[in-house]
Amino acid sequence: MHAVVKRRREPGAEIEDVPKPTIGKGEVLVETKMTSICGTDVHIWDWNHWAQRRVRALPIIFGHEMCGEVVGLGNGVKSVKVGDLVSAETHIVDGTCYQCRTGRMHICRNMKILGVDTDGVFAEFVRLPEMNARKLPKGIEPEVGSLLEPLGNATFTVLPNGCVTDIRGKSVVVTGCGPIGLMAIAVLKVVGAEKVIATELASEKVRTSLAKTMGADLVLDAAMGHDALVKRVKEETNGDGADVCLEMSGAAPALKQVFDMLTPGGRVSILGLYNDPVTLDVNNMITFKSATVYGITGRRMFETWDRMYALLRMPGFKTKLSSIVSHTLPIRDIEKGMELIRTKKAAKVSLRPEW
Repeated sequence: MHAVVKRRREPGAEIEDVPKPTIGKGEVLVETKMTSICGTDVHIWDWNHWAQRRVRALPIIFGHEMCGEVVGLGNGVKSVKVGDLVSAETHIVDGTCYQCRTGRMHICRNMKILGVDTDGVFAEFVRLPEMNARKLPKGIEPEVGSLLEPLGNATFTVLPNGCVTDIRGKSVVVTGCGPIGLMAIAVLKVVGAEKVIATELASEKVRTSLAKTMGADLVLDAAMGHDALVKRVKEETNGDGADVCLEMSGAAPALKQVFDMLTPGGRVSILGLYNDPVTLDVNNMITFKSATVYGITGRRMFETWDRMYALLRMPGFKTKLSSIVSHTLPIRDIEKGMELIRTKKAAKVSLRPEW
């Protein structure tokens, strides 16, 4: 089969002819119908410092966002059948550690990540554990199915404890309008947030335009500076500050901003990842403010998937989600897709299986 293979510890990757995966007990073989590029994939392609530290073994087929059709079943597989459309839960867990045994598989201590620790989805076929092949409801097209992994990140960030009443009727700030931040805005509006304020650099025209499409009531220029941004958020919330803040940017200044924008007793969810350690005034930003803080990684397995399926049934939500895909290319042009993301000319790039 054809696959995009990272073979050398240097920038780039190659499309190669490699053996088709064989499946064993409890595994399924999936033929990819659509994939999409994540920031993680760009890091691996560029071989930046994160990739150099994180990717332990080469060669590897990377990529993890996908929708595909089940074409083979290993012994004992019962939850899917040949012909089903599936998306991939990317956390491959051991099922035996303390976290897995206590309902927290998304933070399994022995976790492997699809496309980082195991061969991924930038290929004609991918092998998945049965548990990780998430059967899609009827009416979910491959173009949408390939976006469910990042949508899970967004949904978990918005609803870390699954309680919609934490959002309904509330004011929310979203810092960072990358694809997952944009998805979070759409989720916020469909679950009933009263006011959504997004921050993004005004120079990021694609992102700021899409933030409005997703339903943001106000998009502020992140270049305004700390004091101006905090002041404006408080003006927009009757001087109270936001009830909920979602830090999606991974920019250190934004992390400090969300705590100053937050109303006392409010909640912060942190999905952004920072290049270096960040210093916070914990006494005044968290303790005396009685702030609730969630660190977000992945998706709850598998409650978040059920919530996503419910969201996709809401009027207009699929259309909003699809509009985040600014470019769809044949996978043979994956290098062009990487460049579009790197130069910020694209919001989300999807890849058709055309080799």
